[in-house]
Amino acid sequence: MNRRLAEGFKGAPAPTPRKPVAAVVGLGSNLGDRAEMLRAAVTDLARLPLVDDVRVADVVESVALRADGPDAEAPPYLNTVALVTTRLAPSVLLTYLHAIEARHGRERTERWGDRTLDLDLIAYGDARSDTGALQLPHPRAAERDFVLAPWLVLDPDAELPGVGRVDELLRRLRAAS
Repeated sequence: MNRRLAEGFKGAPAPTPRKPVAAVVGLGSNLGDRAEMLRAAVTDLARLPLVDDVRVADVVESVALRADGPDAEAPPYLNTVALVTTRLAPSVLLTYLHAIEARHGRERTERWGDRTLDLDLIAYGDARSDTGALQLPHPRAAERDFVLAPWLVLDPDAELPGVGRVDELLRRLRAAS
């Protein structure tokens, strides 16, 4: 081996490790063994590299949503929220979420269709992004009781970046329905 390689390159700064960030991941399933699908997805989240902690709220059942509103004829969803402490960049975390979905049979053929597993990156710290590949916070999170209520159980002081406190958003959402 070259002596310089063995000694290491001097002068290049060591990479700065990313600080841990709390990310909010929404989980849902309305096909197959829904509860097992969510349990397996949480296990997969905890096994991701640079994930230090995963806390999960109790599961709630909700009606399937379509582009034109609720669909009581479709199989109902089981939903929950996980708070994930991670050092992964948000785009990398989202890529892992899509890989977990695929591993559990998710097919991305219909945007509002039924699915074995749906993992949404709801928020990543206070980051905001509006690109085609990454929207933070999730653009419809403030409209979904099945996201806000479990999140609030895990973090009573939660805020949806740029939108407001989760408790207030949930109160307004419930008052409007």
